[in-house]
Amino acid sequence: METVLALLTGAMVAGSVFLMLSRNLVRFIFGLVLASNAVNLLIFAAGRMDTVRPPLIEQGALQPAATVANSLPQALILTAIVIGFALLAFIFILFLRAYQQLGTVDTEAMAESDSQDLAPAERSRL
Repeated sequence: METVLALLTGAMVAGSVFLMLSRNLVRFIFGLVLASNAVNLLIFAAGRMDTVRPPLIEQGALQPAATVANSLPQALILTAIVIGFALLAFIFILFLRAYQQLGTVDTEAMAESDSQDLAPAERSRL
């Protein structure tokens, strides 16, 4: 199962890089979401999947009797999901504002419109 997760994570990272290298801002956002999901899956796979042993300590014991499932990757993923959602909301608002201001989602056209707004002296420094 871990091999399948590794292959899936690799495919998701490759897809996210492909999308983020696109000139379209919408594709960049989808690539960013895909990359964050790939990182979450990578953290989950790194924690080693074990469904037979729950992370519980018997009553009266100071430590587990045998090896148990690691709950730290699950807590990290939960935190990453919350942070990723906040980042996604911020990026959507930023995208909406940029589209309203510039009227395009093409990053090359956005860069050209920014350089046209500069004074001639500032354009020569770029």
